[in-house]
Amino acid sequence: MTAVVIADDHPIVRQGLRAVLEATEDLHVVAEATDGHEAVRACVEHEVEVILMDLQMPRLHGIDATRELRRVAPDTATIVLTMYEDDDTVFAAIAAGAVGYLLKGADGNDVISAIRAAATGQIVFGSTLAQRVQDWFGRGRQLVGKPFPELTDRERQILDGVAAGLTNAEIGNKLFLSPKTVANNVTHILDKLRVADRAEASTKAREAGLGRE
Repeated sequence: MTAVVIADDHPIVRQGLRAVLEATEDLHVVAEATDGHEAVRACVEHEVEVILMDLQMPRLHGIDATRELRRVAPDTATIVLTMYEDDDTVFAAIAAGAVGYLLKGADGNDVISAIRAAATGQIVFGSTLAQRVQDWFGRGRQLVGKPFPELTDRERQILDGVAAGLTNAEIGNKLFLSPKTVANNVTHILDKLRVADRAEASTKAREAGLGRE
């Protein structure tokens, strides 16, 4: 029996996935998590083999949770199940340690097959992503995704300025934006990163390699 954790902040998604998985004889949902911290804790507590991981979750982003799981529960296979299919997000998830990546809306049988495969050490990607991943590796690219894939390119540039200790006016001068526009973007960045203030965002950004030029 393969023990599975479902991590998603939407109850209806968790309920639907549980119904699909528990209709099988070999998969058992041992816990549900509504945020990234709960996901990590559940995997460690139950010593699960596979977790289905949403990305946009409160408190701890799914990519950060995946990275933490690789450290504290390396035997747990993470399959990302999300609506995001842009290259930056896909490859950031892989770099964090995900062994599978499926898009929400995938057929229930595909999800079941992916869990079974991941439990035996296989790497799994949805059909719409498999060729892109193969091409990406075929070009010999290094497995490095952009930090904070939940941010837009503009927001990432602004966060880089925040991490460098620049004021809103200085960031605005550098990016040809008004200080008010920068301030509004900083507010969005704090919300997306689930941090309390500018200082916490700066610390997190510098840990990811921003603000060092």
